[in-house]
Amino acid sequence: MSFVSVEFLAFTAICTAGYYLIPKRAQWVWLLIFSYIYYLVQGPQYIFFILFATAVTYLGGLWAESGSKAAVPVTLLLDFGMLAAVKYTNFMIGNLNGLFGTEIREMRLLLPLGISFYTFQATGYLLDVHWKRVRAERNPFRFALFLSFFPQILQGPIGRYGRLADSLYAEKEFDMERILRGLYRIAWGFFKKIVIADNAALYVNTIFDNYATLRGYGILGVLMYSAQLYGDFSGGIDVVLGIAEMLGVSLDENFRQPYFAVSITDFWHRWHITLGTWMKDYLFYPISLSRWMGRFGKWCKTHMGKSTGRAMPICVANVIVFLVVGVWHGPAWHNIVYGLYNGLIIGISGLLAKNYREARKRLGIGKDTRWFYIFQILRTFVLVNISWYFDRAGSVGQAFMMMKDSILHFAFSINVVDAGACWSGSQTVTFCAILIGCAVLFVHSVMEERGVSVGEALCRKPLPVRFAVLLLLVLSLVLIGSEPLSQGGFIYANF
Repeated sequence: MSFVSVEFLAFTAICTAGYYLIPKRAQWVWLLIFSYIYYLVQGPQYIFFILFATAVTYLGGLWAESGSKAAVPVTLLLDFGMLAAVKYTNFMIGNLNGLFGTEIREMRLLLPLGISFYTFQATGYLLDVHWKRVRAERNPFRFALFLSFFPQILQGPIGRYGRLADSLYAEKEFDMERILRGLYRIAWGFFKKIVIADNAALYVNTIFDNYATLRGYGILGVLMYSAQLYGDFSGGIDVVLGIAEMLGVSLDENFRQPYFAVSITDFWHRWHITLGTWMKDYLFYPISLSRWMGRFGKWCKTHMGKSTGRAMPICVANVIVFLVVGVWHGPAWHNIVYGLYNGLIIGISGLLAKNYREARKRLGIGKDTRWFYIFQILRTFVLVNISWYFDRAGSVGQAFMMMKDSILHFAFSINVVDAGACWSGSQTVTFCAILIGCAVLFVHSVMEERGVSVGEALCRKPLPVRFAVLLLLVLSLVLIGSEPLSQGGFIYANF
């Protein structure tokens, strides 16, 4: 049951209506029931995995709170062991066969939907309990809702128990303003998904799947992928946040105008924010503050000087973190290279930060220099799009080949996709729909970047204006969308 389907809209409407009709003390139970119904509809065979993660982490949290030193490593081993078994076993088998010439047969394994997201959410909770940031949840059913809350289970955002629990379990009064805010957010998410992402996907799939014959179209393909990925992922998160808003549940924002970032570090502060903060709190800080990293830092200061010695441990920690990010994205070498690419740029930038500051000072480039600010945005956009080659390509070799051909055999045409696959049967209309969608998204992003909350501004308008905006968004799905309310899923739902 894809988010972008009539069935899901009906499911959400029934859930929301019942949520405000039943006794308030049972509202969280209602959400738990609907969350498990939703996950069962995705595939009954997946239910064992989320039940396993729920039981193991619930018991592990109580065990960790009791002071046991074994609680955290044992629970982490079980949670991540399950994730590694289903997601990375065949990747390891393939590499062993390639290295040693063995013929180990790959295993037929289920890949439960959303397993990466709820595993990270579960382990974040466990570590927060261990570090005494939160108390362990005593009610196993309440904890089950924390891990399975249906809007966010398939693609995040990755929730923190300390911020999510109160609004998840609290009793809610019906509020029409909150419903309208949620509906606007859902419609905006559908706009990004259907108008931008799904139309752009036609170009992305055509170019990346036929890169050997469509040589030189890599730049067009990766720019379309940039639009597709952002529209798909952030659009899906908008739908999630909109549903949660209607239910009175506060989830963390996951995007903040990432294509206005001025560096790769800034980009990751704006893109998939909850993954970035998870990695920072539960991986980067433990690594960078560890004893072995402290000894490494002292060695670096002795042999490389104080400035480099201070920066080197942070550089190494960032590379390790983004190696994990790459592995998290998928069991393939091109995903690992994608992570290392980002980690190395961030690490090297940290090492050269002092040199950058001195160079800008010598050149008289201040913090408010407009042209340099725009240059930083464009430079970061180029660096990010280079990383998208590795993220979308089927292999490292394909990514490098497409980058090479993009320069040596550059080509551009809006007529590379099959017209029969286009919603209107016209490649020109499809291409123009993408441009219109991106233009609307750009204006929206500029306003948000300047501190104008478009959603809040809209809520202050008279009711007819708000309904008119909602109607306009819905009509855009019909008029220029790729395939309104199709069964097409979201990219990150496969994680």
